[in-house]
Amino acid sequence: MKLQDAPIDLSMAFERQRAAWSAAPCPAWDERAGRLRRLQRILVEHEAEISQAIDADFGGRPAIETELAEIWPSLEEVKGALRHGRGWMKPRRAGVGKWFQPARAQVLPQPLGVVGIIVPWNYPLYLAIGPLVAALAAGNRAMVKLSEFTPGFSALLQQLCAQAFTPEELCIVTGGPEVAAQFSALPFDHMLFTGSTPVGRKVMGAAAANLTPVTLELGGKSPAIITPGYPLAHAVERILAGKLLNAGQTCIAPDYVLLPRASLPAFVDAARAHVRRGYPAGLADANYCSIVNDRQYRRLVGHVDEATARGARTEPLFDGTARDDARHRLAPTLLIDPPADCGAMRDEIFGPLLPLVPYDSVEDAIAFVNARPRPLALYWFDRDNTRVEQALQAIPAGGVTVNDTLLHITQESLPFGGVGASGMGHYHGRWGFDTFSKLKPVFRQSRVNGMALFLPPYRPLMRRLLGLMKRF
Repeated sequence: MKLQDAPIDLSMAFERQRAAWSAAPCPAWDERAGRLRRLQRILVEHEAEISQAIDADFGGRPAIETELAEIWPSLEEVKGALRHGRGWMKPRRAGVGKWFQPARAQVLPQPLGVVGIIVPWNYPLYLAIGPLVAALAAGNRAMVKLSEFTPGFSALLQQLCAQAFTPEELCIVTGGPEVAAQFSALPFDHMLFTGSTPVGRKVMGAAAANLTPVTLELGGKSPAIITPGYPLAHAVERILAGKLLNAGQTCIAPDYVLLPRASLPAFVDAARAHVRRGYPAGLADANYCSIVNDRQYRRLVGHVDEATARGARTEPLFDGTARDDARHRLAPTLLIDPPADCGAMRDEIFGPLLPLVPYDSVEDAIAFVNARPRPLALYWFDRDNTRVEQALQAIPAGGVTVNDTLLHITQESLPFGGVGASGMGHYHGRWGFDTFSKLKPVFRQSRVNGMALFLPPYRPLMRRLLGLMKRF
Protein backbone atom coordinates (compact mmCIF):
# COMPACT_ATOMS: atom_id res chain seq x y z
CA MET A 1 0.00 0.00 0.00
CA LYS A 2 1.33 3.43 -0.95
CA LEU A 3 1.03 6.67 0.92
CA GLN A 4 -1.36 9.12 -0.70
CA ASP A 5 0.06 10.73 -3.83
CA ALA A 6 -1.04 14.28 -3.10
CA PRO A 7 0.28 15.63 0.21
CA ILE A 8 -2.22 17.19 2.57
CA ASP A 9 -2.23 20.97 2.83
CA LEU A 10 -1.75 21.02 6.60
CA SER A 11 -2.90 24.60 7.11
CA MET A 12 -6.05 23.99 5.09
CA ALA A 13 -6.77 20.76 6.95
CA PHE A 14 -6.32 22.54 10.26
CA GLU A 15 -8.56 25.46 9.29
CA ARG A 16 -11.26 23.05 8.11
CA GLN A 17 -11.25 21.36 11.51
CA ARG A 18 -11.16 24.68 13.33
CA ALA A 19 -14.19 25.89 11.37
CA ALA A 20 -16.06 22.65 12.12
CA TRP A 21 -15.28 23.01 15.81
CA SER A 22 -16.45 26.64 15.83
CA ALA A 23 -19.76 25.55 14.31
CA ALA A 24 -20.25 22.79 16.92
CA PRO A 25 -17.87 23.42 19.85
CA CYS A 26 -19.34 20.95 22.33
CA PRO A 27 -20.69 17.75 20.74
CA ALA A 28 -23.15 15.68 22.74
CA TRP A 29 -22.06 12.35 24.14
CA ASP A 30 -23.91 10.36 21.49
CA GLU A 31 -21.83 12.03 18.77
CA ARG A 32 -18.59 11.43 20.63
CA ALA A 33 -19.53 7.81 21.29
CA GLY A 34 -20.29 7.35 17.59
CA ARG A 35 -16.77 8.44 16.70
CA LEU A 36 -15.30 6.07 19.27
CA ARG A 37 -17.36 3.17 17.92
CA ARG A 38 -16.11 3.85 14.41
CA LEU A 39 -12.57 3.72 15.74
CA GLN A 40 -13.41 0.47 17.51
CA ARG A 41 -14.72 -1.06 14.28
CA ILE A 42 -11.45 -0.24 12.52
CA LEU A 43 -9.51 -2.14 15.20
CA VAL A 44 -11.84 -5.14 15.27
CA GLU A 45 -12.48 -5.53 11.55
CA HIS A 46 -8.94 -4.85 10.34
CA GLU A 47 -6.81 -6.46 13.04
CA ALA A 48 -5.14 -8.90 10.66
CA GLU A 49 -4.28 -6.19 8.12
CA ILE A 50 -2.88 -3.95 10.85
CA SER A 51 -0.74 -6.77 12.25
CA GLN A 52 0.57 -7.69 8.80
CA ALA A 53 1.45 -4.07 7.98
CA ILE A 54 3.40 -3.62 11.23
CA ASP A 55 5.14 -6.97 10.72
CA ALA A 56 6.24 -5.85 7.25
CA ASP A 57 7.43 -2.46 8.49
CA PHE A 58 9.59 -4.11 11.18
CA GLY A 59 10.85 -6.82 8.85
CA GLY A 60 9.51 -9.36 11.34
CA ARG A 61 7.38 -8.63 14.37
CA PRO A 62 5.42 -11.48 16.01
CA ALA A 63 1.68 -11.11 15.49
CA ILE A 64 1.09 -12.06 19.12
CA GLU A 65 3.16 -9.07 20.28
CA THR A 66 1.12 -6.71 18.10
CA GLU A 67 -2.07 -8.24 19.50
CA LEU A 68 -0.82 -8.02 23.09
CA ALA A 69 0.87 -4.62 23.04
CA GLU A 70 -1.14 -2.71 20.40
CA ILE A 71 -4.54 -4.18 19.48
CA TRP A 72 -5.68 -5.21 22.94
CA PRO A 73 -4.68 -2.03 24.84
CA SER A 74 -6.12 0.13 22.05
CA LEU A 75 -9.45 -1.67 22.36
CA GLU A 76 -9.29 -1.30 26.14
CA GLU A 77 -8.86 2.48 25.77
CA VAL A 78 -11.92 2.66 23.49
CA LYS A 79 -14.05 0.44 25.73
CA GLY A 80 -13.05 2.41 28.82
CA ALA A 81 -13.99 5.71 27.18
CA LEU A 82 -17.33 4.31 25.98
CA ARG A 83 -18.04 2.98 29.46
CA HIS A 84 -17.15 6.13 31.39
CA GLY A 85 -17.10 9.05 28.93
CA ARG A 86 -20.67 10.24 29.55
CA GLY A 87 -19.80 10.58 33.22
CA TRP A 88 -16.47 12.28 32.55
CA MET A 89 -18.12 15.08 30.60
CA LYS A 90 -20.70 15.93 33.28
CA PRO A 91 -20.19 19.12 35.30
CA ARG A 92 -18.30 18.43 38.53
CA ARG A 93 -19.44 19.95 41.78
CA ALA A 94 -17.02 22.20 43.60
CA GLY A 95 -17.11 23.81 47.00
CA VAL A 96 -17.76 27.48 47.69
CA GLY A 97 -15.96 29.49 50.36
CA LYS A 98 -18.09 30.08 53.44
CA TRP A 99 -18.16 33.84 52.88
CA PHE A 100 -19.76 33.36 49.43
CA GLN A 101 -22.55 30.96 50.30
CA PRO A 102 -25.27 30.27 49.19
CA ALA A 103 -23.57 30.68 45.79
CA ARG A 104 -22.64 27.52 43.85
CA ALA A 105 -19.54 26.44 41.94
CA GLN A 106 -18.72 23.74 39.44
CA VAL A 107 -16.02 22.58 37.04
CA LEU A 108 -17.28 22.25 33.47
CA PRO A 109 -15.20 20.03 31.11
CA GLN A 110 -15.15 21.70 27.70
CA PRO A 111 -13.51 20.50 24.45
CA LEU A 112 -10.34 22.40 23.62
CA GLY A 113 -10.91 22.45 19.86
CA VAL A 114 -8.35 20.95 17.46
CA VAL A 115 -5.76 18.58 18.91
CA GLY A 116 -2.48 17.49 17.30
CA ILE A 117 -0.96 14.07 18.02
CA ILE A 118 2.53 13.05 16.87
CA VAL A 119 3.13 9.28 16.88
CA PRO A 120 6.44 7.35 16.99
CA TRP A 121 7.33 4.17 15.11
CA ASN A 122 7.82 1.68 17.93
CA TYR A 123 4.12 1.13 18.77
CA PRO A 124 2.53 2.92 15.83
CA LEU A 125 -1.03 1.79 16.51
CA TYR A 126 -1.34 2.04 20.29
CA LEU A 127 0.52 5.34 20.57
CA ALA A 128 -1.87 6.78 17.98
CA ILE A 129 -5.10 5.28 19.32
CA GLY A 130 -4.49 5.93 23.04
CA PRO A 131 -4.29 9.73 22.78
CA LEU A 132 -6.84 9.82 19.96
CA VAL A 133 -9.45 8.07 22.11
CA ALA A 134 -8.95 10.65 24.84
CA ALA A 135 -9.17 13.53 22.36
CA LEU A 136 -12.38 12.24 20.74
CA ALA A 137 -14.00 11.38 24.07
CA ALA A 138 -13.32 14.93 25.20
CA GLY A 139 -15.17 16.24 22.12
CA ASN A 140 -12.24 17.49 20.05
CA ARG A 141 -11.28 17.30 16.38
CA ALA A 142 -7.90 15.66 15.83
CA MET A 143 -4.98 15.63 13.41
CA VAL A 144 -2.57 12.71 13.80
CA LYS A 145 0.97 12.66 12.35
CA LEU A 146 2.20 9.09 11.87
CA SER A 147 5.82 8.00 11.58
CA GLU A 148 7.58 7.74 8.23
CA PHE A 149 9.48 4.71 9.61
CA THR A 150 6.32 2.55 9.53
CA PRO A 151 5.12 3.43 6.02
CA GLY A 152 2.93 0.40 5.41
CA PHE A 153 1.01 0.79 8.63
CA SER A 154 0.77 4.56 8.20
CA ALA A 155 -0.75 4.19 4.75
CA LEU A 156 -3.21 1.58 6.00
CA LEU A 157 -4.43 3.60 8.97
CA GLN A 158 -4.71 6.69 6.81
CA GLN A 159 -6.93 4.80 4.37
CA LEU A 160 -9.09 3.19 7.06
CA CYS A 161 -9.67 6.44 8.92
CA ALA A 162 -10.49 8.29 5.69
CA GLN A 163 -13.23 5.72 5.09
CA ALA A 164 -14.64 5.99 8.63
CA PHE A 165 -14.29 9.70 9.45
CA THR A 166 -14.78 13.01 7.73
CA PRO A 167 -11.69 15.24 7.41
CA GLU A 168 -13.43 17.66 9.78
CA GLU A 169 -13.41 14.96 12.49
CA LEU A 170 -10.07 13.24 12.00
CA CYS A 171 -7.13 13.84 9.66
CA ILE A 172 -4.27 11.34 9.41
CA VAL A 173 -1.00 12.88 8.19
CA THR A 174 2.04 11.03 6.83
CA GLY A 175 5.45 12.24 5.71
CA GLY A 176 9.00 12.83 6.88
CA PRO A 177 10.75 15.40 9.07
CA GLU A 178 9.67 18.41 6.97
CA VAL A 179 6.02 17.45 7.32
CA ALA A 180 6.54 16.85 11.05
CA ALA A 181 8.05 20.33 11.43
CA GLN A 182 5.09 21.91 9.60
CA PHE A 183 2.67 19.86 11.66
CA SER A 184 4.17 20.87 15.02
CA ALA A 185 4.07 24.55 13.97
CA LEU A 186 0.27 24.54 13.55
CA PRO A 187 -1.62 26.52 16.22
CA PHE A 188 -3.28 23.52 17.86
CA ASP A 189 -5.28 23.90 21.03
CA HIS A 190 -3.20 21.09 22.52
CA MET A 191 -0.42 18.90 21.12
CA LEU A 192 0.74 15.49 22.35
CA PHE A 193 4.10 14.17 21.21
CA THR A 194 5.55 10.72 21.89
CA GLY A 195 9.17 10.18 20.95
CA SER A 196 12.75 11.00 21.83
CA THR A 197 13.84 13.78 24.16
CA PRO A 198 15.83 15.68 21.45
CA VAL A 199 12.85 15.75 19.09
CA GLY A 200 10.57 16.60 22.01
CA ARG A 201 12.59 19.78 22.56
CA LYS A 202 12.00 20.78 18.93
CA VAL A 203 8.28 20.08 19.19
CA MET A 204 8.02 22.13 22.36
CA GLY A 205 9.93 24.99 20.74
CA ALA A 206 7.57 25.00 17.76
CA ALA A 207 4.53 24.88 20.04
CA ALA A 208 5.84 27.79 22.11
CA ALA A 209 5.51 30.14 19.14
CA ASN A 210 1.73 29.59 19.26
CA LEU A 211 1.49 29.20 23.05
CA THR A 212 0.19 25.70 22.33
CA PRO A 213 0.14 23.59 25.50
CA VAL A 214 1.99 20.30 25.07
CA THR A 215 2.04 16.85 26.57
CA LEU A 216 5.44 15.27 25.98
CA GLU A 217 5.82 11.51 26.37
CA LEU A 218 9.55 11.00 26.07
CA GLY A 219 11.85 8.26 27.36
CA GLY A 220 15.24 8.05 28.98
CA LYS A 221 17.08 5.58 31.17
CA SER A 222 14.45 3.58 33.08
CA PRO A 223 16.22 1.53 35.77
CA ALA A 224 15.35 -1.82 37.30
CA ILE A 225 16.68 -2.17 40.82
CA ILE A 226 16.98 -5.58 42.51
CA THR A 227 17.38 -5.33 46.27
CA PRO A 228 19.34 -7.79 48.42
CA GLY A 229 17.44 -10.98 49.14
CA TYR A 230 14.86 -10.62 46.36
CA PRO A 231 14.31 -13.93 44.46
CA LEU A 232 16.69 -13.49 41.56
CA ALA A 233 14.96 -15.93 39.21
CA HIS A 234 11.71 -13.97 39.40
CA ALA A 235 13.48 -10.62 38.89
CA VAL A 236 15.33 -11.97 35.83
CA GLU A 237 12.11 -13.34 34.33
CA ARG A 238 10.14 -10.11 34.76
CA ILE A 239 12.97 -7.77 33.72
CA LEU A 240 13.65 -9.74 30.55
CA ALA A 241 9.93 -9.93 29.77
CA GLY A 242 9.79 -6.14 29.85
CA LYS A 243 13.09 -5.78 28.01
CA LEU A 244 12.49 -8.18 25.13
CA LEU A 245 8.92 -7.26 24.22
CA ASN A 246 9.28 -5.68 20.77
CA ALA A 247 13.02 -6.44 21.07
CA GLY A 248 13.37 -3.66 23.61
CA GLN A 249 11.94 -0.98 21.32
CA THR A 250 9.69 0.26 24.12
CA CYS A 251 9.90 3.65 25.81
CA ILE A 252 9.37 2.13 29.27
CA ALA A 253 11.54 -0.95 28.76
CA PRO A 254 14.03 -1.55 31.59
CA ASP A 255 17.08 0.28 30.30
CA TYR A 256 19.64 -1.01 32.81
CA VAL A 257 19.74 -3.13 35.96
CA LEU A 258 21.23 -2.16 39.30
CA LEU A 259 21.88 -5.27 41.39
CA PRO A 260 23.97 -6.38 44.38
CA ARG A 261 27.54 -7.02 43.29
CA ALA A 262 27.48 -10.60 44.58
CA SER A 263 24.38 -11.37 42.45
CA LEU A 264 26.02 -10.51 39.13
CA PRO A 265 27.19 -14.02 38.08
CA ALA A 266 23.87 -15.61 39.06
CA PHE A 267 21.93 -12.97 37.09
CA VAL A 268 23.97 -13.71 33.95
CA ASP A 269 23.41 -17.46 34.28
CA ALA A 270 19.67 -17.07 34.96
CA ALA A 271 19.25 -14.62 32.07
CA ARG A 272 20.97 -16.94 29.61
CA ALA A 273 18.84 -19.90 30.67
CA HIS A 274 15.60 -17.90 30.62
CA VAL A 275 16.16 -16.42 27.16
CA ARG A 276 17.15 -19.74 25.60
CA ARG A 277 13.99 -21.35 26.98
CA GLY A 278 11.83 -18.54 25.64
CA TYR A 279 13.49 -18.27 22.22
CA PRO A 280 14.91 -21.73 21.46
CA ALA A 281 15.55 -20.89 17.78
CA GLY A 282 17.64 -17.82 18.65
CA LEU A 283 17.70 -15.14 15.97
CA ALA A 284 15.45 -17.28 13.78
CA ASP A 285 12.76 -17.57 16.46
CA ALA A 286 9.37 -16.45 15.17
CA ASN A 287 8.52 -14.94 18.57
CA TYR A 288 11.45 -12.52 18.48
CA CYS A 289 11.11 -9.10 16.90
CA SER A 290 13.49 -7.47 14.41
CA ILE A 291 14.97 -4.00 14.80
CA VAL A 292 12.80 -1.61 12.79
CA ASN A 293 15.40 -0.32 10.31
CA ASP A 294 19.09 -0.19 9.44
CA ARG A 295 19.68 3.11 11.22
CA GLN A 296 18.42 1.79 14.56
CA TYR A 297 20.20 -1.54 14.07
CA ARG A 298 23.57 0.12 13.39
CA ARG A 299 23.12 2.38 16.41
CA LEU A 300 22.61 -0.65 18.68
CA VAL A 301 25.53 -2.57 17.19
CA GLY A 302 27.65 0.53 17.78
CA HIS A 303 26.72 0.48 21.48
CA VAL A 304 27.84 -3.15 21.79
CA ASP A 305 31.09 -2.54 19.94
CA GLU A 306 31.91 0.56 21.98
CA ALA A 307 31.21 -1.16 25.31
CA THR A 308 33.40 -4.12 24.28
CA ALA A 309 36.23 -1.87 23.12
CA ARG A 310 36.15 0.00 26.42
CA GLY A 311 36.51 -3.12 28.54
CA ALA A 312 32.95 -4.14 29.36
CA ARG A 313 32.16 -7.85 29.15
CA THR A 314 29.34 -8.58 26.73
CA GLU A 315 27.17 -11.69 26.93
CA PRO A 316 24.89 -12.51 23.98
CA LEU A 317 22.06 -14.61 25.38
CA PHE A 318 21.18 -16.67 22.28
CA ASP A 319 22.95 -19.81 21.20
CA GLY A 320 24.82 -19.39 17.94
CA THR A 321 24.72 -16.22 15.82
CA ALA A 322 24.29 -12.95 17.70
CA ARG A 323 23.72 -10.66 14.69
CA ASP A 324 21.93 -10.81 11.37
CA ASP A 325 22.80 -7.59 9.56
CA ALA A 326 20.60 -8.24 6.53
CA ARG A 327 17.44 -8.83 8.59
CA HIS A 328 18.27 -6.33 11.37
CA ARG A 329 18.06 -8.99 14.07
CA LEU A 330 20.19 -8.61 17.18
CA ALA A 331 20.46 -11.13 20.02
CA PRO A 332 19.61 -9.99 23.57
CA THR A 333 22.96 -8.96 25.01
CA LEU A 334 24.09 -8.18 28.55
CA LEU A 335 26.65 -5.38 28.93
CA ILE A 336 28.36 -6.10 32.24
CA ASP A 337 29.54 -3.10 34.24
CA PRO A 338 30.05 -0.79 31.24
CA PRO A 339 31.76 2.60 31.62
CA ALA A 340 29.30 5.16 32.96
CA ASP A 341 30.01 7.54 30.07
CA CYS A 342 29.66 5.06 27.19
CA GLY A 343 26.76 5.40 24.75
CA ALA A 344 24.75 2.54 26.24
CA MET A 345 24.83 4.23 29.66
CA ARG A 346 24.43 7.77 28.36
CA ASP A 347 21.58 7.38 25.84
CA GLU A 348 18.27 5.57 25.93
CA ILE A 349 19.01 2.12 24.47
CA PHE A 350 15.70 1.29 22.77
CA GLY A 351 16.78 -2.22 21.86
CA PRO A 352 17.66 -5.65 23.30
CA LEU A 353 20.82 -4.56 25.14
CA LEU A 354 20.79 -4.66 28.94
CA PRO A 355 23.61 -3.11 31.00
CA LEU A 356 24.19 -4.65 34.43
CA VAL A 357 25.55 -2.22 37.01
CA PRO A 358 26.60 -3.73 40.37
CA TYR A 359 26.16 -1.77 43.60
CA ASP A 360 27.43 -2.16 47.16
CA SER A 361 24.44 -0.68 49.02
CA VAL A 362 20.84 0.20 48.22
CA GLU A 363 21.67 3.81 49.05
CA ASP A 364 24.36 3.73 46.35
CA ALA A 365 21.80 2.43 43.84
CA ILE A 366 19.35 5.21 44.65
CA ALA A 367 22.10 7.81 44.38
CA PHE A 368 23.12 6.38 40.99
CA VAL A 369 19.59 6.85 39.61
CA ASN A 370 19.11 10.30 41.14
CA ALA A 371 22.41 11.56 39.72
CA ARG A 372 20.90 11.16 36.21
CA PRO A 373 17.92 12.70 34.40
CA ARG A 374 14.60 11.57 35.82
CA PRO A 375 13.41 8.31 34.26
CA LEU A 376 10.10 7.61 32.58
CA ALA A 377 9.74 4.37 34.57
CA LEU A 378 11.22 2.80 37.69
CA TYR A 379 11.14 -0.94 38.41
CA TRP A 380 11.82 -1.81 42.04
CA PHE A 381 12.16 -5.45 43.10
CA ASP A 382 11.86 -5.85 46.86
CA ARG A 383 10.06 -7.88 49.56
CA ASP A 384 10.65 -5.23 52.24
CA ASN A 385 7.56 -2.97 52.15
CA THR A 386 9.18 -0.30 54.29
CA ARG A 387 12.10 -0.06 51.89
CA VAL A 388 9.70 0.00 48.91
CA GLU A 389 7.91 3.01 50.37
CA GLN A 390 11.23 4.74 51.06
CA ALA A 391 12.32 4.17 47.46
CA LEU A 392 9.03 5.52 46.09
CA GLN A 393 9.64 8.71 48.04
CA ALA A 394 13.35 8.94 47.22
CA ILE A 395 13.36 8.47 43.42
CA PRO A 396 11.41 10.80 41.12
CA ALA A 397 10.06 8.88 38.12
CA GLY A 398 7.25 9.12 35.61
CA GLY A 399 5.69 5.85 36.78
CA VAL A 400 6.55 2.81 38.87
CA THR A 401 5.90 -0.92 38.78
CA VAL A 402 6.97 -2.81 41.91
CA ASN A 403 8.12 -6.43 41.48
CA ASP A 404 7.34 -6.47 37.76
CA THR A 405 7.84 -4.33 34.65
CA LEU A 406 5.69 -2.32 32.21
CA LEU A 407 2.36 -3.02 33.90
CA HIS A 408 1.65 0.46 35.23
CA ILE A 409 1.06 1.59 31.63
CA THR A 410 -1.80 -0.90 31.24
CA GLN A 411 -3.89 0.50 34.11
CA GLU A 412 -6.71 2.76 32.92
CA SER A 413 -7.03 4.23 36.42
CA LEU A 414 -3.41 5.44 36.48
CA PRO A 415 -2.04 8.47 34.63
CA PHE A 416 0.79 7.74 32.22
CA GLY A 417 3.49 10.34 31.68
CA GLY A 418 7.02 11.40 32.41
CA VAL A 419 8.76 13.90 34.65
CA GLY A 420 11.61 16.25 33.83
CA ALA A 421 13.63 14.98 30.87
CA SER A 422 11.25 12.03 30.44
CA GLY A 423 8.28 14.24 29.67
CA MET A 424 5.44 16.37 31.00
CA GLY A 425 1.71 15.89 31.31
CA HIS A 426 -0.17 12.61 31.22
CA TYR A 427 -3.05 10.69 29.69
CA HIS A 428 -4.96 7.33 29.80
CA GLY A 429 -8.57 6.97 30.87
CA ARG A 430 -10.04 9.98 32.63
CA TRP A 431 -6.58 11.52 32.86
CA GLY A 432 -6.48 11.70 29.06
CA PHE A 433 -9.99 13.13 28.91
CA ASP A 434 -8.94 15.87 31.32
CA THR A 435 -5.72 16.57 29.39
CA PHE A 436 -7.73 17.27 26.22
CA SER A 437 -10.41 19.31 28.03
CA LYS A 438 -10.51 22.76 29.50
CA LEU A 439 -11.72 22.17 33.03
CA LYS A 440 -13.58 25.45 33.15
CA PRO A 441 -14.37 26.83 36.61
CA VAL A 442 -17.88 28.29 36.90
CA PHE A 443 -19.15 30.37 39.84
CA ARG A 444 -22.92 30.87 40.07
CA GLN A 445 -23.86 33.81 42.23
CA SER A 446 -26.99 33.49 44.32
CA ARG A 447 -29.79 36.03 44.09
CA VAL A 448 -29.26 36.97 47.73
CA ASN A 449 -25.64 37.95 48.46
CA GLY A 450 -23.61 40.52 50.31
CA MET A 451 -21.35 41.77 47.52
CA ALA A 452 -22.87 45.23 47.63
CA LEU A 453 -21.22 45.71 51.03
CA PHE A 454 -17.80 45.55 49.36
CA LEU A 455 -18.33 48.19 46.68
CA PRO A 456 -16.89 51.71 46.91
CA PRO A 457 -17.21 54.04 48.61
CA TYR A 458 -15.76 51.76 51.26
CA ARG A 459 -17.66 52.14 54.52
CA PRO A 460 -16.62 51.32 58.10
CA LEU A 461 -18.92 48.25 58.05
CA MET A 462 -16.97 46.78 55.16
CA ARG A 463 -13.69 47.25 57.02
CA ARG A 464 -15.12 45.53 60.13
CA LEU A 465 -16.37 42.64 57.96
CA LEU A 466 -12.99 42.30 56.26
CA GLY A 467 -11.28 42.17 59.63
CA LEU A 468 -13.68 39.42 60.71
CA MET A 469 -13.01 37.47 57.53
CA LYS A 470 -9.27 37.60 58.09
CA ARG A 471 -9.66 36.15 61.58
CA PHE A 472 -11.93 33.22 60.62
